[in-house]
Amino acid sequence: MDQTMPKTCIKLRPGQTYAGKQGFSYFEGIARETTGSQSICMHLLTVPPGGRAKAHKHATHETAIYVISGSAIMYWGEKLEHCMETNAGDLIYIPADVPHLPLNPGNEPAQAVIARTDPHEQESVVLLPHLDSLVP
Repeated sequence: MDQTMPKTCIKLRPGQTYAGKQGFSYFEGIARETTGSQSICMHLLTVPPGGRAKAHKHATHETAIYVISGSAIMYWGEKLEHCMETNAGDLIYIPADVPHLPLNPGNEPAQAVIARTDPHEQESVVLLPHLDSLVP
């Protein structure tokens, strides 16, 4: 796709998925690769029961999450020392460069809309394998 700002509005319907570095499958959404966006991406994520991401951060990019359904837990901080429970209806903000690791310990899928200031979505993902074992 052209690397300049689109000159028209674009509508997508989630269908195809892609495997993220974080360990989850994401529904393809708004990104530079799909729409030519310059400063934002937005996609849908379903975390299956028992699903767990790899510890990671998004270098220089902020993340906003809206939990549509279900619940999950997110560990965050330099040593994943903080724990945040999330439920349907919650809005979550993750500052740039903050390590985090979400997981779904429940019996139902958790679904969320995720937006990030990285138009490529996966480009800023930095895996932090040395933190994975800090979360039970």
